[in-house]
Amino acid sequence: MDIRQLKYFIAIAEAGSLSLAARQLHIAQPSLSQHLANMEKELDVRLVARSPRGSTLTAEGQVLLRHAVEICTSLNTCLSEMRDLSAEIAGGVRFGMPPSVSMVMSVPLAETVRIELPDVRLRVSEAMSGFIKTWVDDGTVEIGFLYDLNGAEHFQITHVLNEKLFFFSAPDNWPLQTPPGTPVPLRDLEGIELVLPGEPHGLRRIIEKAAAEAKVRLNVVTELDAMTQIKELVARGSGCSIFAPAACHDFVTAGRMIKTPIIDPVISRPVYLVRNRAVVQTRACAAVEKVTLKVAAEMVERDIWEGELVWSED
Repeated sequence: MDIRQLKYFIAIAEAGSLSLAARQLHIAQPSLSQHLANMEKELDVRLVARSPRGSTLTAEGQVLLRHAVEICTSLNTCLSEMRDLSAEIAGGVRFGMPPSVSMVMSVPLAETVRIELPDVRLRVSEAMSGFIKTWVDDGTVEIGFLYDLNGAEHFQITHVLNEKLFFFSAPDNWPLQTPPGTPVPLRDLEGIELVLPGEPHGLRRIIEKAAAEAKVRLNVVTELDAMTQIKELVARGSGCSIFAPAACHDFVTAGRMIKTPIIDPVISRPVYLVRNRAVVQTRACAAVEKVTLKVAAEMVERDIWEGELVWSED
């Protein structure tokens, strides 16, 4: 039995008639009937029950159909992946980014891919880190940035950098005695009205963990899971917040927000670039991954993405 016979059998099952399957396959019906007879003889079972109303699969035929579909699908996937590996660097690459990373990475990465990989179509989708983990797992995206590796142990992981978290306020609503830019102990933020994401959010968990370890009670007056809305509230003077600088680079550059680093303790979070090991990486995805790491390093060196670079080309 060969792959061609399995494909013929699938066609018979889907058509429900040998004559219709023969027309769809563009072969003579007697020839298709002979292929079926040879399969039944080799397996020593009856695969198809014929009647004036057409052909239906026997129980044995149903079992063979299930395996035939799996085998043919696996072969098609193998051929597709081999063509991708041997072809020019071209095709689509889907990339998942948290909003704060996208703020500094999506535009320069898109521009770099357009110039250096003109035949690659980059698609960037924004979501919270937890959603991106699911997307990498189920193949919705080929590559993504994560802050948290819980449940991602089976991924290919590159630790890119560690981001430090800063305290942010509107310029006309600065609540501290020290001027912006002067490192402020976390304890000095007690009592200040904060706008933060809800507790399931990874950033909120990091902040709450640091506060608990430092025995600091934060005054969270508003919870929003939308980064843009949090920044807008802070810029309007309706509270302050704690963010990675990358998330607020646009508002700070526009003069709508000011920042200062937090110390005692310094609060930081790792940033990882991940992909699913179980999925064969295309040449296009490998090229985008390489470009991404170089762009990230450049953003850190230019202080646009503030943090400690961990990844090294060496």
